[in-house]
Amino acid sequence: MDIQLLSEYLEYIEVEKGLSENTIEAYRRDLSAFIDYCRDKGVNDFSDVGRNSLNSFILNLRENNINPRSVVRKIASLRGFFKWLCANSYINQNPAQLIEQPKLPKRLPKVMTLEEIKEIFHSDLNPTETIIVELLYDCGLRVSELVDLTLNNIDMKSKYIQCYGKGSKERVVPFGSKAKAAFERYFKTRDLIILNNNLSGVKKLLLKDNGKEISRQDVYVFIRKLGEKINKHISPHTLRHTFATHLLENGADLRVVQELLGHSDVATTQLYTHITKKRLKEVYFAINNES
Repeated sequence: MDIQLLSEYLEYIEVEKGLSENTIEAYRRDLSAFIDYCRDKGVNDFSDVGRNSLNSFILNLRENNINPRSVVRKIASLRGFFKWLCANSYINQNPAQLIEQPKLPKRLPKVMTLEEIKEIFHSDLNPTETIIVELLYDCGLRVSELVDLTLNNIDMKSKYIQCYGKGSKERVVPFGSKAKAAFERYFKTRDLIILNNNLSGVKKLLLKDNGKEISRQDVYVFIRKLGEKINKHISPHTLRHTFATHLLENGADLRVVQELLGHSDVATTQLYTHITKKRLKEVYFAINNES
């Protein structure tokens, strides 16, 4: 199998579709694993891949107890790749066209209570940690959007953040007076970091004390440690889920929340309405059990 075609496809989804580095790497792993599987089975050309090869590969994943969500993603990777191969006349027929995408039960995102959020904000956070929590919870940013922010993305006068979500889709997110105060404190800290490390021309917003950029992994580790303070396993996305849920619980319009989150489909945002209904029932039965 011509590995060059895989490289061309990955370049296509990066340049033409604007997919993130993490998504492209996931596609690379998925498709490389499929190519290795085909070679082991004696299939050495993409034009020789049929539905049987694809179904056999998927069955092999399930027999090896691969997470169902991972299987769904791998099928999506294969469908996209073979669609591209066919569209560019590298193969005559698309064997992945009729492969069904298994439906997964929708999982309700884990969210935090208002008391838990208050407990985190009242813990001993430094200015850098505070602005991270503010941007994840008060603005609902994805962790990738957070670490990619530059100084030019922040409009302190109008109190807006410009960020780029999935597929490099641009959106503008407002922030409140608490976040503005957190920004002002952090900028003083950031100026000291720049000075202490003899840096110049650094545009990334979030910096560590040593002057290096804060990474996704840094944020994940920090948020996990925050969760330990309230005895709860949380991730950066938990704060984003909580942002959306708290907005809806306080009467925000679903379409507004969709816009703030950068969801292309309102059905994705609608998942949060199930959370608020679930919580309403929990509160109702808790009250009635006490009476």
